[in-house]
Amino acid sequence: MEEKILTTRKLGMPVLLGNILLILVLVVLFVASLLIENDLLAFFSIFLLCVCWIPLLGLKVLKPQEALVLTLFGKYIGTLKGEGFYWVNPFCSAVNPAAYTKLSQSGDVKSFFKKAAGDEAGNVPLGNDLNGKRISLKIMTLNNSRQKINDCLGNPVEIGIAVTWRVVDTAKAVFNVDNYKEFLSLQCDSALRNIVRLYPYDVAPNVDTTGDGVPDEGSLRGSSEVVASRIREEIQQRVDEAGIEVVEARITYLAYAQEIAAVMLQRQQASAIIDARKMIVDGAVGMVEMALERLNENDVVQLDEERKAAMVSNLLVVLCGNRDAQPIVNSGSLY
Repeated sequence: MEEKILTTRKLGMPVLLGNILLILVLVVLFVASLLIENDLLAFFSIFLLCVCWIPLLGLKVLKPQEALVLTLFGKYIGTLKGEGFYWVNPFCSAVNPAAYTKLSQSGDVKSFFKKAAGDEAGNVPLGNDLNGKRISLKIMTLNNSRQKINDCLGNPVEIGIAVTWRVVDTAKAVFNVDNYKEFLSLQCDSALRNIVRLYPYDVAPNVDTTGDGVPDEGSLRGSSEVVASRIREEIQQRVDEAGIEVVEARITYLAYAQEIAAVMLQRQQASAIIDARKMIVDGAVGMVEMALERLNENDVVQLDEERKAAMVSNLLVVLCGNRDAQPIVNSGSLY
């Protein structure tokens, strides 16, 4: 289905003024027919007054970044795009299968139900309502509910994304899929699941996230920009047929599932403690080596191997301990 843009239909104001003028003329003719007692002229005037409102049904008003897909007796005739006062065939009907779909997204129609229909339950208003049939061409944000997905290591992860999107081809959006909003929502969930399962939550050894056969350091927590970009590309491939452009996809929530969150937190704490201890020990050994070298260079004191070992032990205890050292004064000999 190819989109047809109707560009020569901004005749709303001339048609409206012409119709008003026609009604005034018919009223004058009807009054004149009564004065001259001409039954044929009176019948003609009444008949035209009864049908002259039909052209008014073809008047359409569009605001910026709005579109209207029109069909005539089931046949697609074109799309009105851009702000303006249009006039089309009064027998044309606007089509938008996703007009009353409520999702967790910006620009939703929930408030419209309450204002226009007065129905708290959100029932669809009857008739060919123009406000609901308009298709927004603005950039919108879809925020689906969080999903629980197993990462590449099998750990359950809760993740949520926000997708910014817009309609670029109204004909595909209306006719190629049943409901383009629900279609986008389902494809976002599917693409998210396919990409997340390729990554570990945190950096893990011997894991290939790019598919090139070489282990890398990709992870959901550390490579969020790369993961979001891959999710956007995956969604875009799936929604091309629906005439939708995915502008951006961002991870809005990322955490371990509740059943393993406590265990993983302890694991992260243990890993952090080990890394910190390793850094402290490396620094302490370097300081001990520097102290021994300075003592030997300046000939401050001559130490045999046993005294060096005792000095190294004392320095490591002082430098690596969690508490301040309590000095002990030795007034005698070491032996």
